[in-house]
Amino acid sequence: MKSVGIREFRDKASQYLASSEVVAVKRHGKLVGFYVPVAQTDEIEISLALQRLSETIETAKRESGLDEEAISRALDLSQKQ
Repeated sequence: MKSVGIREFRDKASQYLASSEVVAVKRHGKLVGFYVPVAQTDEIEISLALQRLSETIETAKRESGLDEEAISRALDLSQKQ
């Protein structure tokens, strides 16, 4: 996985969009997001994958007793452990 600053991501966006590599995007050295390319696939597959993700998050919330914000903080890779 490549890690780049926001300015570089913006300036080279077309290159990253054409690539199959996951890119971690940082602002002032802090992780702010990921660009995760999606393989050429149909819209139905994408919708099903997003539905499964949503169901997984809802299950995690229900079983852990945590809210979405707490789960997000727990999965925040920019925080030191």
